[in-house]
Amino acid sequence: QVQLVESGGGLVQPGGSLRLSCAASGFTLDYYAVAWFRQAPGKEREGVACIKDNNEQTFYADSALGRFTISRDNAKNTVYLQMSALNPEDTAVYYCGAVHDDHSVQAMCHGFRDVDTIRWGKGTQVTVSA
Repeated sequence: QVQLVESGGGLVQPGGSLRLSCAASGFTLDYYAVAWFRQAPGKEREGVACIKDNNEQTFYADSALGRFTISRDNAKNTVYLQMSALNPEDTAVYYCGAVHDDHSVQAMCHGFRDVDTIRWGKGTQVTVSA
């Protein structure tokens, strides 16, 4: 079955850290760009970080710069999002998405646009609260 599965979410105190994982099954992530998006209650889905396939170039939203790190382990067919200095505004469902074609990679990584070609996982909840 072709799917992306996110894990690693949970409840964390402000200032804490979490590492999210996005594992692919049924296909190989090697040739896909992968991004993390998040959606808070009552808000639109927004891009957080993206990593390309070939040179592993990374992109971050302003809200994630200096606090989040996206990385990939192709041997494990997995992409990670290391999050630190979390605050309540980071509370959201976090989704990973993957695209392959150049046009979609441009949209997703350079513009953090939610395009129809993105293959999404079902998400993992991150709650930052004291």
